[in-house]
Amino acid sequence: MVKTVCVIPARWGSTRFPGKSLAMIAGKPMIQWVVERVMQAQMPEAVIVATDDGRIADCVKALDIPDVQVAMTRTDHPSGTDRIAEAVYSVHADVVINVQGDEPLIDPALIDELAAVMTAEEGWDMATAATPIEDETMIADPSVVKTVFTRHGKALYFSRSPIPHIREPGTEWQGVYWRHIGIYAYRRDYLLKLVQEKPCSLERLEKLEQLRALDTGGRIKVIKTQDFGIGVDTPADVAKAEKALRKLQEG
Repeated sequence: MVKTVCVIPARWGSTRFPGKSLAMIAGKPMIQWVVERVMQAQMPEAVIVATDDGRIADCVKALDIPDVQVAMTRTDHPSGTDRIAEAVYSVHADVVINVQGDEPLIDPALIDELAAVMTAEEGWDMATAATPIEDETMIADPSVVKTVFTRHGKALYFSRSPIPHIREPGTEWQGVYWRHIGIYAYRRDYLLKLVQEKPCSLERLEKLEQLRALDTGGRIKVIKTQDFGIGVDTPADVAKAEKALRKLQEG
């Protein structure tokens, strides 16, 4: 039986929002919202919060939720991927799902769908998700990562630029652009190999870690979803997250 663990990287030193894991959102620290949403998923057997800070660790431990562990990791990791790799280095697991620690509205069903793909389809090294872009202003927005993939869901590229390029003005763009969602499922062994690779030139240019996987021949499955959550990157995003959480609870 494939064993799946869910790892939530949560560092203290965010450039734009230091300590955001403990930012209060609708009466709870953000990391609590993320943990509780992840715990609603059915397929992961365990949840690990990978952090570099004792305050975040203490907050998670105080939740006293069964099957939620805390892994203290180094402070010098260049990315969340490196942090989760350290957290699972000694963990027996086949599939590792990386849920960002700033996604308080992550869809538990999406976590299960990624886990199911990695369980049922052995040909993939990784899996991730994308949602249709319906707001035209997002196409040229470099903060919105776009992806293109084959009819079978194999990722071809990820970029901050508009991809694909529409050569003829006026061509219908609806249904063409897909926004990448930063949730990943990895084969554990592949993850440990991936973090040993140096960043490639495309990764350094775009600042997108998944390009390292493509550069080294990694096979990434992209699943389609209508959900894209609410990422909390700055203090201003807290109000947006609270509004979305209230809407979710009312619904």
